[in-house]
Amino acid sequence: MHTSNSFLVFLILFGLNGCQAQTFSEQLDALMDEHGVMGMSALVVCDGEIETEYYGGLRNYENEWPVNSDTRYRIASVSKSVTALGCMRLVENGVLELDADVSNYLPFGVINMNHPYVPITLRMLLSHTSSIQDGDGYNGFLTATYMAEGDLPSLGELLETGGSYFTSNMYRTEEPGTYFAYSNLNFGLVATVMESVTGQRFDALMDSLVFEPLELGCRYEPSALDNIGNVAALYRNQGGWVAQADQFNGNMPLPPALDEYVPGSNGLRFAPQGGLRASARELHALMTIFLDAGVGANGIPILNPETIDAMLAPEWTYDGSNGNNYYNLFNSWGLGIQRTTNTAMGDIVFEGQTMCGHPGEAYGLVSDWYFDPVLRNGIIFLTNGVWNGYSFGDESAFYTVEEGVFTAAFEAVTNCTSSLPVTSVLTQRLAPNFGRPGDVFASGLACHWVDALGKTVAQTHANDPVPMIPPGMYILRSLDGANLGRFQVR
Repeated sequence: MHTSNSFLVFLILFGLNGCQAQTFSEQLDALMDEHGVMGMSALVVCDGEIETEYYGGLRNYENEWPVNSDTRYRIASVSKSVTALGCMRLVENGVLELDADVSNYLPFGVINMNHPYVPITLRMLLSHTSSIQDGDGYNGFLTATYMAEGDLPSLGELLETGGSYFTSNMYRTEEPGTYFAYSNLNFGLVATVMESVTGQRFDALMDSLVFEPLELGCRYEPSALDNIGNVAALYRNQGGWVAQADQFNGNMPLPPALDEYVPGSNGLRFAPQGGLRASARELHALMTIFLDAGVGANGIPILNPETIDAMLAPEWTYDGSNGNNYYNLFNSWGLGIQRTTNTAMGDIVFEGQTMCGHPGEAYGLVSDWYFDPVLRNGIIFLTNGVWNGYSFGDESAFYTVEEGVFTAAFEAVTNCTSSLPVTSVLTQRLAPNFGRPGDVFASGLACHWVDALGKTVAQTHANDPVPMIPPGMYILRSLDGANLGRFQVR
């Protein structure tokens, strides 16, 4: 039990050295050669800022167009975390309720007939515990959705018993809210609920809720992009490079012919589950919302700090039988956000750190977007094709190409921060300096104690008694956002 006489061990990490961009670049050059990567964008984030970045290979093989800092990719399932940001804005504004039955918002019912009296909620959809899954009817419905002109088939045709695309395995046998099963359809339903309560198409709604306030050009609808020529085509090796998606060759696609579409019937058309086109730098701007308590990179508040805390907090954690953890890749989940647990041969991004974010894979692309909300570092990685395919890594549930990028990024992050020796202090006060040059702690500097989820749990001055906080790892952060040290409270 923690008391005012607790024994404190202070492991202090300070940002004294910059990342070595050349070393990072050399490692990724070698990785591209080893795996035959078509094109790659990668960013290392240190203390919330881009510390080093890498751009290599081609965004378009046929035209030999190189990847650059503005190249956008169809980022696959990383899109889900961005969709969650838009959804949580509507929750904050009182338009939606996390724990309300989503059927109340829709013109069709969303009912698991194995548990007809248990409502399915937005909280369940965002955390993949809704009992909805991508059953046998999903792919046919999705194809019909993308091929339709004018109006679209309603999601009710997929989710209601008797619907033309309904199959009995669209719902699991477990009670909603009790079992994790990753599902693309969950986020198609989230987008449909967002449309229903606002009367706006999902793509336009996300523009107004997130992208326009942040002054970002990323979009869910490719015909709305400002530079179609800088979109990466996605490739697979099929005896040679074969484009799978987004091979626009600089030609702007026509906007969808959806004059008859009624918002709130089928948000899947706008690919909330995987269709955002964004650059690595734009993903950093979106990551900043989580690193800076809801404030975007341009200083515009998007969400309240309490909402960010709620999105990053665990809604589900694997206990060995309460979900499909996909070969150890998914062991904990928040609201639209994966939380890593460093499980052996599993969800390891940066060893020893709880990372939040999302992976993505589709049409030959692999993408990753992970950050530590306490240490405020992270990795953003995008590639549009790998010649030798995707093999699972030797040390985690990620692919070998991802492991290589994570290793290079972690070395760069380590170079961003040098450590002082562990100091044991049997005291209630933070002794000045701890061997650090200068006298910051003796000045009575006002500080936040920030827990592993990035939530401020106490505010003190540096020479005040140690606050009564639970044992664990904390960052001591000044009011201007500077990290002063990392402390293990026992």
